[in-house]
Amino acid sequence: MADSREVMNIRQASQYLGVSPDTLYKYVSEAKVPAFKLGNRWKFKKSKLDQWMEDQSSVGDGRSQKKKPKSARAAAGQ
Repeated sequence: MADSREVMNIRQASQYLGVSPDTLYKYVSEAKVPAFKLGNRWKFKKSKLDQWMEDQSSVGDGRSQKKKPKSARAAAGQ
């Protein structure tokens, strides 16, 4: 099982994160996701990915509280 390993390759990490390998390569090239190279292959530590996802969900929570969608403002009478 891919998510039971501490160190994953690009395919395993993309499955774990629910994105395509191409998208994960893009995130790595933009330094959006924690990764390291072992030889010429990208590797991902599950614990680092878990922490990154936790950090991203915290950022997302703060962002969603700042501005409500237009339909939600209309429903609230704003």
